[in-house]
Amino acid sequence: MKNNPLADVLRPQSFDEIVGQEHLFGPRGVLRRMTESGRVTNMIFYGPPGIGKTTAAEIIAKQSGMTFHRLNATTASLSDVKQVLAETGNLFGSRGVLLYLDEIQYFNRKQQQSLLEYMEDGRITLIASTTENPHFYVYPAIISRSGLFEFKPVPPAACVGALRRALTYLNEQHGTQKTATDELLQTVSRAAGGDVRRAIGLVENLYFAAEDALTEQVLDDYMPGVSHFDEDTHYDLLSCLQKSIRGSDPDATAFYVAKLVAAGELLSLCRRLQVIASEDIGLAYPQAAVVTRACCESAKELGFPEGQIPLIHAAILLATSPKSNSAYNALHAAQQDLEAGRGREVPRHLQSPLFKGYKYPHDYPNHYVAQQYLPDDLRGRVYYTPAPNKQESAAAEYWARIKGENKPKGE
Repeated sequence: MKNNPLADVLRPQSFDEIVGQEHLFGPRGVLRRMTESGRVTNMIFYGPPGIGKTTAAEIIAKQSGMTFHRLNATTASLSDVKQVLAETGNLFGSRGVLLYLDEIQYFNRKQQQSLLEYMEDGRITLIASTTENPHFYVYPAIISRSGLFEFKPVPPAACVGALRRALTYLNEQHGTQKTATDELLQTVSRAAGGDVRRAIGLVENLYFAAEDALTEQVLDDYMPGVSHFDEDTHYDLLSCLQKSIRGSDPDATAFYVAKLVAAGELLSLCRRLQVIASEDIGLAYPQAAVVTRACCESAKELGFPEGQIPLIHAAILLATSPKSNSAYNALHAAQQDLEAGRGREVPRHLQSPLFKGYKYPHDYPNHYVAQQYLPDDLRGRVYYTPAPNKQESAAAEYWARIKGENKPKGE
């Protein structure tokens, strides 16, 4: 008997069944609108695993009537690609061939280049997917001929529908009436880190481990250490973490990271730490944002349990770094003026080379020359005030000196 993964058995057959990608497949989703209007072009899907990239490609192919081929770049070779391309000249490919190339980052430059000729003359439509940043791993000529679409981790609440369908299917197949609360299914989703495929696999295992209901005890037995807190507690803990880092308390920071790690909150931790790096540390230590980003990418690649190590690295770095919210405050102040209707007319000498009067700073001493940049009704407005830390104080001192040296005579 063939033992197909439940996630494959329950793979969505329409855009309505895809969960968590409203920006792409919801009623106003861009990919949904394109496909339903008959527009199928070369595309690159990027985002974490298990969130619908392959499913979307299959649905697009079905709705377009194109012949669908799927290759995985981890195992496929150039000859496999050529075999698919050979079909573009026969009857089976008369309505067009859609090639879905999963994990395209594992194809080298030559292999990716081999696709270009067929993309350009329309013999194939390529949908490639990657879990990496496509600008780093996909040949630029392919990117220039494709649309880029980001698939995002599925929020726990959005994942519940897919997990409920999985439980219903299992009950129907085995003649049972096992139950699970939405709260438990959200906990399972959080433990899966936004990966729907993995979450369905977890529900399947819990189903066979449970007697009458999928309970917290069953989940504890299967996944020790997973916390069972609701959505309010989820955001409360993230808030506690940010306030602890903002307050420069590394011990409290370590505690809240530990609680969030125990709950499987990989993606939430990554998002919040990256926000903190720019909102609360900011210009006091700009490199903190770079280090935090690297730690978060490392954590997502490693997964738990190893991923907790770069996460605590980033969190302690942020807690012990100097703090500044001066850039955040500058943005907020500028937004208030915009909301009040100010600054609608920008200076004409900044708009285009066709308008005269712009002074090119690199032509002047110290690469600076005084001129008006803000709109007339905001002239003289100050949004950014340097915070008293080493980095910003040094920058403020430097610019005070440079701007003082370049004042027009008589000032």
